[in-house]
Amino acid sequence: MQVRVVPQVAYSEQNIAEYVSREAGIDRRTIKHVRVLKKSIDARQRQVMVNLTLRLYINELPTDDAYQKTEYPDVSKGKRVIVVGEGPCGLFAALRLIERGLKPIVIERGKNVRDRKKDLALIKSQQRVDNESNYSFGEGGAGAYSDGKLYTRSKKRGSVEKILNVFCQFGASTSILSDAHPHIGTDKLPAVIEAMREQIIKSGGEVHFETKMTEILIDVRGIALQASRAGAERREVRGVCVEVKGERREIFGESVILATGHSARDVYRYLAAAGIEIEAKGIAVGVRLEHPAHLIDQIQYHNRQGRGQYLPAAEYSFVTQVDGRGVYSFCMCPGGFVVPAATGQEQIVVNGMSPSNRGGQWSNSGMVVEIRPEDVNPNLNDNPNLAVMHFQEELERQCWQQGLQNGGKGQTAPAQRMADFVNGRLSYDLPKTTYTPGVVSSPLHFWLPKDIAHRLQEGFRYFGKQRHGFLTNEALMIGVETRTSAPVRILRDSDTLQHVTVSGLFPAGEGAGYAGGIVSAGVDGERVADMVAEYL
Repeated sequence: MQVRVVPQVAYSEQNIAEYVSREAGIDRRTIKHVRVLKKSIDARQRQVMVNLTLRLYINELPTDDAYQKTEYPDVSKGKRVIVVGEGPCGLFAALRLIERGLKPIVIERGKNVRDRKKDLALIKSQQRVDNESNYSFGEGGAGAYSDGKLYTRSKKRGSVEKILNVFCQFGASTSILSDAHPHIGTDKLPAVIEAMREQIIKSGGEVHFETKMTEILIDVRGIALQASRAGAERREVRGVCVEVKGERREIFGESVILATGHSARDVYRYLAAAGIEIEAKGIAVGVRLEHPAHLIDQIQYHNRQGRGQYLPAAEYSFVTQVDGRGVYSFCMCPGGFVVPAATGQEQIVVNGMSPSNRGGQWSNSGMVVEIRPEDVNPNLNDNPNLAVMHFQEELERQCWQQGLQNGGKGQTAPAQRMADFVNGRLSYDLPKTTYTPGVVSSPLHFWLPKDIAHRLQEGFRYFGKQRHGFLTNEALMIGVETRTSAPVRILRDSDTLQHVTVSGLFPAGEGAGYAGGIVSAGVDGERVADMVAEYL
Protein backbone atom coordinates (compact mmCIF):
# COMPACT_ATOMS: atom_id res chain seq x y z
CA MET A 1 0.00 0.00 0.00
CA GLN A 2 1.34 3.44 -0.95
CA VAL A 3 0.34 6.68 0.76
CA ARG A 4 1.48 10.29 0.68
CA VAL A 5 1.13 12.02 4.04
CA VAL A 6 2.22 15.05 6.03
CA PRO A 7 5.24 14.58 8.33
CA GLN A 8 3.13 14.37 11.49
CA VAL A 9 1.33 11.29 10.16
CA ALA A 10 4.58 9.61 9.09
CA TYR A 11 6.18 10.28 12.47
CA SER A 12 4.89 7.11 14.17
CA GLU A 13 3.34 3.77 13.26
CA GLN A 14 0.33 4.62 15.42
CA ASN A 15 -0.31 7.81 13.45
CA ILE A 16 0.09 5.89 10.18
CA ALA A 17 -2.37 3.21 11.30
CA GLU A 18 -4.94 5.81 12.28
CA TYR A 19 -4.52 7.60 8.94
CA VAL A 20 -4.91 4.37 6.94
CA SER A 21 -7.94 3.39 8.98
CA ARG A 22 -9.61 6.72 8.31
CA GLU A 23 -8.71 7.04 4.62
CA ALA A 24 -9.23 3.40 3.60
CA GLY A 25 -12.23 2.70 5.78
CA ILE A 26 -10.47 -0.08 7.73
CA ASP A 27 -11.52 -0.73 11.33
CA ARG A 28 -8.56 0.57 13.38
CA ARG A 29 -8.94 -2.30 15.84
CA THR A 30 -8.11 -4.81 13.09
CA ILE A 31 -4.77 -3.18 12.16
CA LYS A 32 -2.40 -5.06 14.42
CA HIS A 33 0.86 -3.87 12.90
CA VAL A 34 2.21 -1.52 10.21
CA ARG A 35 5.54 -2.15 8.55
CA VAL A 36 7.10 0.70 6.58
CA LEU A 37 8.80 -0.78 3.51
CA LYS A 38 9.93 2.46 1.86
CA LYS A 39 10.07 6.04 3.08
CA SER A 40 11.15 9.22 1.33
CA ILE A 41 10.69 12.93 2.00
CA ASP A 42 9.47 15.22 -0.78
CA ALA A 43 10.50 18.78 0.09
CA ARG A 44 10.15 20.30 -3.37
CA GLN A 45 7.07 22.28 -2.37
CA ARG A 46 6.38 24.44 0.66
CA GLN A 47 4.19 21.72 2.12
CA VAL A 48 6.66 18.95 2.81
CA MET A 49 5.21 15.49 2.22
CA VAL A 50 6.35 11.97 3.04
CA ASN A 51 5.90 9.08 0.60
CA LEU A 52 5.37 5.71 2.28
CA THR A 53 5.09 2.15 1.03
CA LEU A 54 3.36 0.08 3.71
CA ARG A 55 2.51 -3.47 4.60
CA LEU A 56 -0.54 -3.80 6.84
CA TYR A 57 -1.18 -6.75 9.13
CA ILE A 58 -4.93 -7.17 9.57
CA ASN A 59 -6.01 -9.31 12.51
CA GLU A 60 -2.52 -10.84 12.68
CA LEU A 61 0.97 -10.01 13.84
CA PRO A 62 4.15 -10.42 11.77
CA THR A 63 5.56 -13.93 11.99
CA ASP A 64 8.87 -13.03 10.32
CA ASP A 65 11.70 -10.65 11.12
CA ALA A 66 11.76 -7.29 9.40
CA TYR A 67 14.99 -8.40 7.70
CA GLN A 68 16.21 -11.52 5.91
CA LYS A 69 18.64 -13.53 8.00
CA THR A 70 21.81 -15.13 6.63
CA GLU A 71 23.14 -18.41 8.04
CA TYR A 72 26.88 -18.67 8.70
CA PRO A 73 28.26 -22.25 8.96
CA ASP A 74 31.38 -23.52 10.73
CA VAL A 75 34.33 -23.09 8.35
CA SER A 76 37.14 -23.86 10.77
CA LYS A 77 38.33 -26.67 8.47
CA GLY A 78 37.69 -24.80 5.21
CA LYS A 79 40.28 -23.54 2.74
CA ARG A 80 42.11 -20.45 3.98
CA VAL A 81 41.54 -17.13 2.25
CA ILE A 82 43.51 -14.11 3.43
CA VAL A 83 41.50 -10.87 3.61
CA VAL A 84 43.74 -7.81 3.92
CA GLY A 85 41.77 -5.02 5.59
CA GLU A 86 38.73 -5.08 7.87
CA GLY A 87 36.80 -2.17 6.46
CA PRO A 88 33.33 -2.61 4.93
CA CYS A 89 34.71 -4.50 1.91
CA GLY A 90 36.84 -6.84 4.01
CA LEU A 91 34.06 -7.52 6.51
CA PHE A 92 31.48 -8.40 3.88
CA ALA A 93 34.00 -10.40 1.90
CA ALA A 94 34.84 -12.42 5.03
CA LEU A 95 31.20 -13.07 5.86
CA ARG A 96 30.46 -14.11 2.28
CA LEU A 97 33.46 -16.45 2.28
CA ILE A 98 31.94 -18.14 5.33
CA GLU A 99 28.65 -18.54 3.48
CA ARG A 100 30.60 -20.26 0.71
CA GLY A 101 32.37 -22.61 3.13
CA LEU A 102 35.77 -20.89 3.10
CA LYS A 103 37.80 -19.79 6.11
CA PRO A 104 38.68 -16.08 6.14
CA ILE A 105 41.97 -15.01 7.73
CA VAL A 106 41.39 -11.28 8.24
CA ILE A 107 44.41 -9.09 8.91
CA GLU A 108 43.98 -5.46 9.94
CA ARG A 109 46.83 -2.97 10.38
CA GLY A 110 44.91 -0.94 12.95
CA LYS A 111 43.26 -1.67 16.27
CA ASN A 112 39.84 -3.03 17.12
CA VAL A 113 37.01 -0.56 16.89
CA ARG A 114 36.87 0.15 20.64
CA ASP A 115 40.59 0.71 21.20
CA ARG A 116 40.64 2.78 18.05
CA LYS A 117 38.43 5.38 19.77
CA LYS A 118 41.23 6.21 22.20
CA ASP A 119 43.57 7.10 19.36
CA LEU A 120 40.89 9.23 17.72
CA ALA A 121 40.51 11.15 20.97
CA LEU A 122 44.26 11.86 21.02
CA ILE A 123 44.05 13.44 17.58
CA LYS A 124 41.62 15.97 19.00
CA SER A 125 43.19 16.53 22.41
CA GLN A 126 46.91 16.28 21.63
CA GLN A 127 46.94 17.00 17.88
CA ARG A 128 48.72 13.65 17.43
CA VAL A 129 48.02 11.18 14.62
CA ASP A 130 48.82 7.49 15.06
CA ASN A 131 49.93 6.30 11.61
CA GLU A 132 48.24 2.90 12.09
CA SER A 133 45.15 3.82 14.13
CA ASN A 134 43.13 6.82 13.00
CA TYR A 135 39.93 7.74 11.14
CA SER A 136 40.93 5.61 8.14
CA PHE A 137 42.94 2.72 9.63
CA GLY A 138 41.48 0.23 12.09
CA GLU A 139 38.53 -2.11 12.43
CA GLY A 140 35.63 -0.86 10.30
CA GLY A 141 37.90 1.23 8.08
CA ALA A 142 37.08 4.80 7.11
CA GLY A 143 33.37 3.96 7.19
CA ALA A 144 33.28 3.16 10.91
CA TYR A 145 33.52 6.82 11.91
CA SER A 146 31.94 8.55 8.95
CA ASP A 147 28.30 8.37 9.97
CA GLY A 148 27.50 4.97 8.48
CA LYS A 149 25.80 6.49 5.44
CA LEU A 150 24.39 3.64 3.36
CA TYR A 151 22.95 5.42 0.34
CA THR A 152 24.40 4.27 -2.96
CA ARG A 153 23.58 4.58 -6.65
CA SER A 154 25.43 1.34 -7.37
CA LYS A 155 22.78 -1.30 -8.05
CA LYS A 156 24.21 -3.21 -11.01
CA ARG A 157 26.95 -5.29 -9.43
CA GLY A 158 25.25 -6.97 -6.50
CA SER A 159 22.49 -6.90 -3.97
CA VAL A 160 22.27 -3.66 -2.00
CA GLU A 161 19.35 -5.19 -0.11
CA LYS A 162 21.54 -8.09 1.02
CA ILE A 163 24.09 -5.67 2.48
CA LEU A 164 21.40 -3.75 4.37
CA ASN A 165 19.84 -6.94 5.68
CA VAL A 166 23.20 -8.15 6.99
CA PHE A 167 23.68 -4.85 8.81
CA CYS A 168 20.27 -5.33 10.44
CA GLN A 169 21.15 -8.89 11.43
CA PHE A 170 24.13 -7.55 13.36
CA GLY A 171 22.27 -4.80 15.18
CA ALA A 172 21.48 -1.89 12.85
CA SER A 173 17.98 -0.41 12.97
CA THR A 174 15.60 -1.92 10.44
CA SER A 175 14.76 1.65 9.38
CA ILE A 176 17.75 1.41 7.01
CA LEU A 177 15.65 -1.00 4.91
CA SER A 178 13.00 1.62 4.27
CA ASP A 179 14.69 5.03 4.37
CA ALA A 180 15.55 6.58 1.03
CA HIS A 181 18.91 7.78 2.43
CA PRO A 182 19.67 5.25 5.18
CA HIS A 183 22.39 5.68 7.77
CA ILE A 184 23.34 3.88 10.97
CA GLY A 185 25.11 6.64 12.88
CA THR A 186 28.63 7.05 14.21
CA ASP A 187 27.45 6.23 17.74
CA LYS A 188 25.89 2.87 16.78
CA LEU A 189 28.00 1.53 13.92
CA PRO A 190 30.97 0.36 16.05
CA ALA A 191 28.77 -2.15 17.94
CA VAL A 192 27.47 -3.49 14.62
CA ILE A 193 31.05 -3.94 13.38
CA GLU A 194 32.00 -5.77 16.58
CA ALA A 195 29.08 -8.16 16.12
CA MET A 196 30.18 -8.90 12.56
CA ARG A 197 33.70 -9.66 13.73
CA GLU A 198 32.39 -11.92 16.49
CA GLN A 199 30.43 -13.89 13.88
CA ILE A 200 33.56 -14.35 11.75
CA ILE A 201 35.41 -15.80 14.75
CA LYS A 202 32.43 -17.87 15.92
CA SER A 203 32.26 -19.49 12.48
CA GLY A 204 35.92 -20.49 12.63
CA GLY A 205 37.51 -17.57 10.84
CA GLU A 206 40.35 -15.49 12.24
CA VAL A 207 40.79 -11.74 12.80
CA HIS A 208 44.24 -10.33 13.56
CA PHE A 209 44.65 -6.68 14.62
CA GLU A 210 47.80 -4.55 14.47
CA THR A 211 48.98 -6.84 11.68
CA LYS A 212 50.27 -4.86 8.72
CA MET A 213 50.78 -6.40 5.30
CA THR A 214 54.21 -5.48 3.92
CA GLU A 215 54.66 -7.90 1.00
CA ILE A 216 52.73 -10.32 -1.18
CA LEU A 217 54.15 -13.83 -1.62
CA ILE A 218 53.72 -15.38 -5.05
CA ASP A 219 54.89 -18.44 -6.94
CA VAL A 220 56.47 -18.48 -10.36
CA ARG A 221 56.82 -22.04 -11.72
CA GLY A 222 56.52 -23.39 -8.19
CA ILE A 223 59.29 -21.20 -6.70
CA ALA A 224 58.15 -18.88 -3.90
CA LEU A 225 59.28 -15.32 -4.56
CA GLN A 226 58.51 -11.89 -3.23
CA ALA A 227 56.40 -10.03 -5.76
CA SER A 228 59.11 -7.41 -6.23
CA ARG A 229 61.43 -10.11 -7.66
CA ALA A 230 58.87 -11.84 -9.85
CA GLY A 231 59.09 -11.79 -13.63
CA ALA A 232 56.51 -10.89 -16.21
CA GLU A 233 55.04 -14.42 -16.39
CA ARG A 234 51.65 -15.29 -14.97
CA ARG A 235 52.16 -15.51 -11.23
CA GLU A 236 50.18 -17.15 -8.44
CA VAL A 237 49.68 -15.74 -4.96
CA ARG A 238 50.65 -17.90 -1.98
CA GLY A 239 50.16 -15.55 0.94
CA VAL A 240 51.43 -12.35 2.50
CA CYS A 241 54.22 -11.12 4.73
CA VAL A 242 53.09 -9.04 7.69
CA GLU A 243 54.64 -6.96 10.42
CA VAL A 244 53.41 -7.56 13.98
CA LYS A 245 55.04 -5.41 16.68
CA GLY A 246 58.16 -5.06 14.57
CA GLU A 247 58.40 -8.77 13.81
CA ARG A 248 58.13 -10.14 10.26
CA ARG A 249 55.83 -13.13 9.73
CA GLU A 250 54.43 -15.05 6.80
CA ILE A 251 50.78 -16.04 6.45
CA PHE A 252 49.82 -18.54 3.76
CA GLY A 253 46.45 -19.00 2.08
CA GLU A 254 44.78 -20.29 -1.06
CA SER A 255 44.12 -16.73 -2.27
CA VAL A 256 44.30 -13.12 -1.10
CA ILE A 257 41.58 -10.47 -1.13
CA LEU A 258 43.19 -7.03 -1.10
CA ALA A 259 40.69 -4.68 0.62
CA THR A 260 43.06 -2.09 2.06
CA GLY A 261 40.98 1.08 1.64
CA HIS A 262 41.58 4.38 -0.14
CA SER A 263 44.25 5.71 2.24
CA ALA A 264 46.79 2.84 2.31
CA ARG A 265 49.38 4.71 0.30
CA ASP A 266 52.15 2.39 1.41
CA VAL A 267 50.30 -0.44 -0.36
CA TYR A 268 50.14 1.55 -3.59
CA ARG A 269 53.86 2.31 -3.37
CA TYR A 270 54.63 -1.34 -2.71
CA LEU A 271 52.54 -2.54 -5.67
CA ALA A 272 54.20 -0.01 -7.98
CA ALA A 273 57.67 -1.08 -6.88
CA ALA A 274 56.75 -4.78 -7.11
CA GLY A 275 55.53 -4.53 -10.68
CA ILE A 276 51.95 -5.46 -9.77
CA GLU A 277 49.94 -3.47 -12.30
CA ILE A 278 48.13 -0.34 -11.14
CA GLU A 279 47.03 2.88 -12.83
CA ALA A 280 46.29 6.45 -11.80
CA LYS A 281 42.61 7.15 -11.11
CA GLY A 282 40.58 10.33 -10.86
CA ILE A 283 39.51 11.72 -7.47
CA ALA A 284 37.77 14.84 -6.17
CA VAL A 285 39.22 17.38 -3.75
CA GLY A 286 37.98 20.49 -2.03
CA VAL A 287 36.83 21.54 1.42
CA ARG A 288 34.40 20.61 4.18
CA LEU A 289 31.60 23.20 4.32
CA GLU A 290 29.77 23.72 7.63
CA HIS A 291 26.46 25.57 8.07
CA PRO A 292 24.21 26.01 11.10
CA ALA A 293 21.82 23.06 10.88
CA HIS A 294 18.84 25.32 11.48
CA LEU A 295 19.75 27.37 8.41
CA ILE A 296 19.91 24.26 6.20
CA ASP A 297 16.55 23.14 7.65
CA GLN A 298 15.02 26.53 6.81
CA ILE A 299 16.37 26.43 3.26
CA GLN A 300 15.48 22.84 2.44
CA TYR A 301 12.07 22.78 4.13
CA HIS A 302 11.05 26.30 2.96
CA ASN A 303 10.12 27.24 6.50
CA ARG A 304 11.53 29.89 8.83
CA GLN A 305 10.77 27.56 11.73
CA GLY A 306 13.13 24.94 10.32
CA ARG A 307 12.30 21.26 10.48
CA GLY A 308 9.84 21.43 13.34
CA GLN A 309 8.92 18.45 15.50
CA TYR A 310 8.34 15.75 12.90
CA LEU A 311 11.07 16.10 10.27
CA PRO A 312 14.72 14.97 10.43
CA ALA A 313 17.66 17.30 10.00
CA ALA A 314 17.61 18.38 6.36
CA GLU A 315 20.01 17.05 3.75
CA TYR A 316 21.11 18.61 0.48
CA SER A 317 22.79 17.48 -2.70
CA PHE A 318 24.37 19.84 -5.22
CA VAL A 319 26.12 19.21 -8.51
CA THR A 320 27.18 21.36 -11.44
CA GLN A 321 29.87 21.62 -14.11
CA VAL A 322 32.47 24.38 -14.16
CA ASP A 323 34.96 24.52 -17.04
CA GLY A 324 34.40 20.88 -17.91
CA ARG A 325 34.81 19.43 -14.41
CA GLY A 326 32.22 18.39 -11.87
CA VAL A 327 31.69 20.42 -8.69
CA TYR A 328 29.47 18.73 -6.14
CA SER A 329 28.57 18.07 -2.54
CA PHE A 330 29.89 14.86 -1.03
CA CYS A 331 29.15 12.88 2.15
CA MET A 332 26.58 15.32 3.55
CA CYS A 333 26.24 15.06 7.35
CA PRO A 334 23.06 16.67 8.75
CA GLY A 335 23.35 17.60 12.41
CA GLY A 336 26.91 16.28 12.41
CA PHE A 337 30.47 17.39 13.02
CA VAL A 338 33.79 17.76 11.18
CA VAL A 339 36.70 15.48 12.12
CA PRO A 340 40.46 15.30 11.47
CA ALA A 341 41.03 12.40 9.07
CA ALA A 342 44.80 12.49 8.44
CA THR A 343 46.65 9.17 8.41
CA GLY A 344 50.16 10.49 8.92
CA GLN A 345 52.30 13.40 9.99
CA GLU A 346 52.35 16.75 8.22
CA GLN A 347 48.86 16.27 6.79
CA ILE A 348 45.56 18.05 7.26
CA VAL A 349 42.55 16.09 6.00
CA VAL A 350 38.95 16.69 7.06
CA ASN A 351 35.86 14.52 6.93
CA GLY A 352 32.36 14.61 8.40
CA MET A 353 30.07 12.35 10.41
CA SER A 354 26.77 12.34 12.28
CA PRO A 355 25.32 10.49 15.27
CA SER A 356 22.24 8.38 14.66
CA ASN A 357 19.82 11.12 15.78
CA ARG A 358 21.56 13.77 13.65
CA GLY A 359 20.76 16.20 16.40
CA GLY A 360 23.78 18.51 16.31
CA GLN A 361 23.63 22.26 15.78
CA TRP A 362 25.68 22.21 12.59
CA SER A 363 25.45 20.38 9.28
CA ASN A 364 28.41 19.80 7.00
CA SER A 365 29.29 18.41 3.61
CA GLY A 366 32.32 17.92 1.46
CA MET A 367 32.38 20.39 -1.44
CA VAL A 368 34.72 19.02 -4.04
CA VAL A 369 36.03 19.44 -7.57
CA GLU A 370 36.64 16.57 -9.98
CA ILE A 371 40.30 15.85 -10.68
CA ARG A 372 41.24 13.61 -13.62
CA PRO A 373 44.67 12.03 -14.12
CA GLU A 374 45.34 14.32 -17.06
CA ASP A 375 44.84 17.34 -14.77
CA VAL A 376 47.89 16.40 -12.73
CA ASN A 377 51.43 17.15 -13.89
CA PRO A 378 53.61 14.28 -12.66
CA ASN A 379 57.12 14.91 -11.46
CA LEU A 380 59.57 13.46 -13.98
CA ASN A 381 61.06 11.31 -11.20
CA ASP A 382 57.65 9.96 -10.10
CA ASN A 383 55.90 6.80 -11.18
CA PRO A 384 53.09 8.20 -13.38
CA ASN A 385 50.66 5.67 -11.88
CA LEU A 386 51.12 7.40 -8.51
CA ALA A 387 50.84 10.96 -9.84
CA VAL A 388 47.29 11.59 -8.55
CA MET A 389 48.25 10.21 -5.15
CA HIS A 390 51.27 12.52 -5.01
CA PHE A 391 49.04 15.47 -5.94
CA GLN A 392 46.70 14.48 -3.11
CA GLU A 393 49.59 14.20 -0.65
CA GLU A 394 51.05 17.56 -1.62
CA LEU A 395 47.71 19.32 -1.16
CA GLU A 396 47.34 17.83 2.33
CA ARG A 397 50.90 18.88 3.22
CA GLN A 398 50.28 22.40 1.94
CA CYS A 399 47.12 22.59 4.04
CA TRP A 400 49.11 21.53 7.12
CA GLN A 401 51.70 24.23 6.42
CA GLN A 402 48.99 26.87 6.07
CA GLY A 403 47.59 25.91 9.45
CA LEU A 404 51.00 26.30 11.10
CA GLN A 405 51.82 29.55 9.31
CA ASN A 406 48.63 31.10 10.59
CA GLY A 407 49.28 30.24 14.21
CA GLY A 408 47.81 26.74 14.48
CA LYS A 409 49.13 23.48 15.91
CA GLY A 410 49.57 20.03 14.34
CA GLN A 411 45.96 19.40 13.29
CA THR A 412 44.65 22.97 13.33
CA ALA A 413 42.93 23.48 10.00
CA PRO A 414 42.95 26.58 7.77
CA ALA A 415 39.44 27.95 7.29
CA GLN A 416 37.54 30.79 5.64
CA ARG A 417 33.98 32.07 5.63
CA MET A 418 32.11 30.93 2.55
CA ALA A 419 31.12 34.33 1.11
CA ASP A 420 34.58 35.72 1.82
CA PHE A 421 36.08 32.85 -0.18
CA VAL A 422 33.79 33.49 -3.13
CA ASN A 423 34.63 37.21 -3.07
CA GLY A 424 38.38 36.71 -2.55
CA ARG A 425 38.50 38.28 0.93
CA LEU A 426 40.35 37.18 4.04
CA SER A 427 38.05 36.31 6.95
CA TYR A 428 39.08 38.41 9.95
CA ASP A 429 37.08 36.24 12.32
CA LEU A 430 35.53 32.80 12.08
CA PRO A 431 32.23 31.35 13.30
CA LYS A 432 32.03 28.49 15.77
CA THR A 433 32.86 25.07 14.43
CA THR A 434 32.56 21.42 15.43
CA TYR A 435 36.14 20.75 14.33
CA THR A 436 37.68 20.21 17.76
CA PRO A 437 41.42 20.57 16.91
CA GLY A 438 40.56 24.15 16.00
CA VAL A 439 40.69 26.39 12.93
CA VAL A 440 42.65 29.47 11.92
CA SER A 441 41.73 32.09 9.34
CA SER A 442 43.48 31.48 6.04
CA PRO A 443 42.98 32.72 2.45
CA LEU A 444 41.94 29.43 0.84
CA HIS A 445 41.02 31.35 -2.32
CA PHE A 446 44.69 32.31 -2.65
CA TRP A 447 46.64 29.13 -1.88
CA LEU A 448 44.34 26.38 -3.13
CA PRO A 449 45.28 25.32 -6.69
CA LYS A 450 43.87 27.95 -9.02
CA ASP A 451 41.56 25.62 -10.96
CA ILE A 452 40.11 24.14 -7.76
CA ALA A 453 39.54 27.51 -6.10
CA HIS A 454 37.93 29.00 -9.23
CA ARG A 455 35.61 26.04 -9.76
CA LEU A 456 34.55 26.05 -6.11
CA GLN A 457 33.82 29.78 -6.27
CA GLU A 458 31.69 29.40 -9.39
CA GLY A 459 30.00 26.31 -7.97
CA PHE A 460 29.10 28.15 -4.76
CA ARG A 461 27.63 31.03 -6.74
CA TYR A 462 25.47 28.59 -8.69
CA PHE A 463 24.34 26.70 -5.59
CA GLY A 464 23.53 30.00 -3.90
CA LYS A 465 21.18 30.85 -6.75
CA GLN A 466 19.53 27.43 -6.48
CA ARG A 467 18.98 27.75 -2.72
CA HIS A 468 18.58 31.28 -1.44
CA GLY A 469 20.58 31.72 1.75
CA PHE A 470 23.02 28.86 1.11
CA LEU A 471 25.87 31.17 0.04
CA THR A 472 26.51 32.96 3.32
CA ASN A 473 29.26 34.06 5.66
CA GLU A 474 27.55 32.04 8.38
CA ALA A 475 29.04 28.99 6.62
CA LEU A 476 32.64 27.96 7.24
CA MET A 477 34.98 26.28 4.74
CA ILE A 478 37.58 24.02 6.34
CA GLY A 479 40.52 22.64 4.34
CA VAL A 480 41.06 20.14 2.86
CA GLU A 481 38.78 17.30 1.80
CA THR A 482 40.87 14.90 -0.28
CA ARG A 483 39.97 11.32 0.63
CA THR A 484 36.83 11.09 -1.49
CA SER A 485 38.07 7.98 -3.30
CA ALA A 486 41.24 6.08 -4.15
CA PRO A 487 43.82 7.86 -6.34
CA VAL A 488 44.90 4.50 -7.78
CA ARG A 489 43.12 1.56 -9.42
CA ILE A 490 44.59 -1.92 -8.93
CA LEU A 491 43.95 -3.63 -12.26
CA ARG A 492 41.77 -6.72 -12.28
CA ASP A 493 40.08 -8.87 -14.90
CA SER A 494 36.46 -7.86 -15.39
CA ASP A 495 35.27 -11.47 -15.58
CA THR A 496 37.27 -13.24 -12.87
CA LEU A 497 37.94 -10.17 -10.68
CA GLN A 498 41.51 -11.42 -10.22
CA HIS A 499 44.49 -9.18 -10.73
CA VAL A 500 45.42 -9.05 -14.40
CA THR A 501 48.76 -10.85 -13.94
CA VAL A 502 48.64 -12.48 -10.49
CA SER A 503 46.35 -15.49 -10.09
CA GLY A 504 44.60 -15.73 -6.74
CA LEU A 505 45.04 -12.03 -5.95
CA PHE A 506 41.67 -10.27 -5.81
CA PRO A 507 41.78 -6.43 -5.54
CA ALA A 508 38.52 -5.29 -3.95
CA GLY A 509 36.53 -2.35 -2.76
CA GLU A 510 37.21 1.34 -2.58
CA GLY A 511 40.96 1.02 -2.10
CA ALA A 512 41.29 -0.97 -5.31
CA GLY A 513 39.24 1.61 -7.22
CA TYR A 514 36.04 -0.42 -7.63
CA ALA A 515 33.67 1.06 -5.05
CA GLY A 516 32.73 4.30 -3.37
CA GLY A 517 31.14 4.20 0.07
CA ILE A 518 30.14 1.57 2.59
CA VAL A 519 27.43 -0.25 0.66
CA SER A 520 29.18 -0.39 -2.71
CA ALA A 521 32.33 -1.59 -0.92
CA GLY A 522 30.29 -4.30 0.78
CA VAL A 523 28.71 -5.31 -2.52
CA ASP A 524 32.13 -5.53 -4.16
CA GLY A 525 33.46 -7.54 -1.24
CA GLU A 526 30.68 -10.09 -1.66
CA ARG A 527 31.23 -10.30 -5.44
CA VAL A 528 34.93 -10.87 -4.98
CA ALA A 529 34.30 -13.54 -2.31
CA ASP A 530 32.03 -15.35 -4.76
CA MET A 531 34.74 -15.24 -7.42
CA VAL A 532 37.29 -16.54 -4.92
CA ALA A 533 34.96 -19.49 -4.28
CA GLU A 534 34.73 -20.08 -8.04
CA TYR A 535 38.51 -19.86 -8.36
CA LEU A 536 39.10 -22.38 -5.58
